[in-house]
Amino acid sequence: MRLYKQYDAPRTLDEALALLAEHAPRARIIAGGTDLLVELERRQRDLDAVIDLTRIPGLDTIDIDNEGRIHLGPLVTHNQVANSRLIIKRAFPLAQAAWQVGAPQIRNRGTVAGNLITASPANDTITPLMALDAEVTLQSAARGKRTIPLREFYTGVRQTVMHPDEIMVDIAFPALLPNQHGAFAKLGLRRAQAISVVNVAIVITADRNASGGICPPIFDARITLGAVAPTIIRAPEAEQALIGPDLSDEHLAHVAQLAAEAASPIDDIRAPAAYRRHAVRVLTLRLLKALRDGTATRDFPTRRANLWTQPGHPLSPLPPEPPGEEIVATVNGRRVVLYNTRGKTLLHALRDAGLTGTKEGCGEGECGACTVMLDGAAVMSCLVPAERAHGATILTVEGIAEGETLHPIQRAFVTHDAVQCGYCTPGFIVSAYALLQENPTPAPDEIRQAISGNLCRCTGYYKIVEAIEAVARGLDAPSTA
Repeated sequence: MRLYKQYDAPRTLDEALALLAEHAPRARIIAGGTDLLVELERRQRDLDAVIDLTRIPGLDTIDIDNEGRIHLGPLVTHNQVANSRLIIKRAFPLAQAAWQVGAPQIRNRGTVAGNLITASPANDTITPLMALDAEVTLQSAARGKRTIPLREFYTGVRQTVMHPDEIMVDIAFPALLPNQHGAFAKLGLRRAQAISVVNVAIVITADRNASGGICPPIFDARITLGAVAPTIIRAPEAEQALIGPDLSDEHLAHVAQLAAEAASPIDDIRAPAAYRRHAVRVLTLRLLKALRDGTATRDFPTRRANLWTQPGHPLSPLPPEPPGEEIVATVNGRRVVLYNTRGKTLLHALRDAGLTGTKEGCGEGECGACTVMLDGAAVMSCLVPAERAHGATILTVEGIAEGETLHPIQRAFVTHDAVQCGYCTPGFIVSAYALLQENPTPAPDEIRQAISGNLCRCTGYYKIVEAIEAVARGLDAPSTA
């Protein structure tokens, strides 16, 4: 099945705007594709064309202007945000939220702009960006640019004011000042790769004490709640109650209760409304105490497993000849022509080319069996358009070994019995290889982070972690070749 009829890879933003104007509303912009390709696979959306922005240079920048406003380009990924020193220092709630989106492979492709545009009330980056008073800039070929406060961008569940011929070209917000403090928390049904049952972001203006906490009084407060209403909402009564000198446990509990009362959740497959409202109270109270006590940053990892070989994983340039039915890529160190790729995912294009080590499990970026490295970063190949591989460098599980000699991580999987049915193993091998390329001596927590996007129904994961730890300690087994 072809997911779309036409694929365009413009080289400039103006070219992308012109293509969108020509084909809208039967075309969509694609960057990470982590939501759009799932919709196409499920036939929830019918498109003629996708316009891929990921080969346009200069759209993946994070910077701060002379007025102290941070700007995110439309191709900035969640992993870029979670690893940005600027964001961690001056927009910490956003760094926390970005780090908790999906798994490393998803964060390497998924963009913050895409997260905003998808407009699910459970999307994690909307909540902190609204607390940070963000605004977005939209651009079309016909009408030029317009800038909208993020709080006015949403009109309902998965609905926005964005026109079909517009591209989100900028996300901007004031960087937190020295007397401003923020934090984000979410509740999911599992520790990784989880859609929020509830999420909360708080930004407070107050002086800082010697221990990093806050000194009363609080001068201003913003509390935003996700997954408890059709759109992300503020909790104005809780915000107003928080302003003032009282930071006692009793008063913070009262503020948290007011935040819970601001929620209007629904019952759904993830949680009943009453549980969501209770979770809002609990998360809000935890964040308020953490901000007061100066412990809000304590659980944010200082070393993160991103599964990329270079920070930000610079993209390969688009070849002079645009992608067509046939694309040319460097796969496992060799020049390879992939045929009949139009409208396919990279997963299916690789398998059609005989590289069947890459497996299809879920087909929607949940299981990690299809993990490959694209331009030096681990990705879910089921969520990458095949044409995106044109001119790119790809590593699959077939390219991990050196000829007949197994790579140490492959030997360790054998030695430590980290393989049972084996279906998920290629994805684990690629993720582990990517981790060890990024960081040859990962800590146990980093190993668990690295494989959080890979599911196994057989091993219980302990043997897999043991195998990766053995390679990290230089204890891999002798070659079995």
